[in-house]
This record gives sequence, structure tokens and C-alpha cells, in this order.
Amino acid sequence: MILLFNKPFGVLSQFTDESNRETLSDYIDIKKVYPAGRLDLDSEGLLILTDDGQLQRRLSDPKFEKKKTYWAQVEGEPNDMAIAQLEQGVTIARRMTRPATARRISEPKIWERNPPIRYRKAIPTAWIELGLTEGRNRQVRKMTAAVGHPTLRLVRRSIGELSIDGLSPGEWRIIENYSRYDL
Repeated sequence: MILLFNKPFGVLSQFTDESNRETLSDYIDIKKVYPAGRLDLDSEGLLILTDDGQLQRRLSDPKFEKKKTYWAQVEGEPNDMAIAQLEQGVTIARRMTRPATARRISEPKIWERNPPIRYRKAIPTAWIELGLTEGRNRQVRKMTAAVGHPTLRLVRRSIGELSIDGLSPGEWRIIENYSRYDL
């Protein structure tokens, strides 16, 4: 079984928390499913949960090169050189990231974030779409910062063929027959 969850901002990608913050258990009441990867507390979007340990490994282990697509609202307006740097890979903690796909996009038609991002009148924002096949800690945020455009809002749109399409924040749906997907 696969469960697609649109993780809201401020929700932990785990079922328990000693500090009493919102967790997956505040939204999902199905037992014996586990996240295939994580999203940071301040990131939103697709989180896949499954009861299949092998599938969980294939989706989260970078050696399987499963593409994850993100929408990032960034500070400033990235030029062609910044986009090319993201595509070629940037150095994070003395290691080069794998090549990625990157492009500027129009603001996606998605939900308002609560709380909203901070706006500064003197600094415009823009949206980019990044496709990664690895998942280092806070990688998208570190990559955009490395090219001079810090991430203000981050939404994971898809993992492979699976996406958040049709799911509002906090909503989930089950896919029973996932053998038809390239996972």
C-alpha cells in the first residue's frame, strides 16, 4: 500500500514527538505505514508513506535515483547563470550535488501557506522548479542559497510519477495497486 500525503507547513514527518508538535498522527490514522523519506518541518507537499519496506528503501535511497520535484519560492529573481549552476550541481559541505533539472516557473496555483512567508518590499521573489535524484539534508534550501537566492517556501510536488495533484494540505489518499507505477 502507498499513502500519498500533502504535508502541511509545521508538521513533523514522524508519528510521535516529545515536544507535542504536530505530527503525522494528527492527520493519518492508519497503522503500520512509514514515511519513505522526510520533509523538513518548514517544508510542504508530497510525503509518501508505505507498509512495504523494499518500496520505502527504493523511494528514499539515492542510489535508485528516484526523481523528486520541488517548487521553491526564492528571494530575488534567478538569472540564466543561477539556473545553470543549479543544473550542473553546487558544492554543499565540500561535496558537489548531483546534476539537477532547474527552471523558472510562474507562481503555481497552490494553497496559501499558514503562516505566510515574509515579504520585503525592496526584494522581489520568484518561483523555480528543481528536480533532484538525491536528498541531502535541506538540500534544495542549501542549493538555492549557494546561487544567491535563499528559499522562502518549499513544496515537494512529486516523487517519480506520484504527485500532490488533487490533495489539499493535510489530505491523503491510498494507492492500493502501485505496481503500475515506475517505483
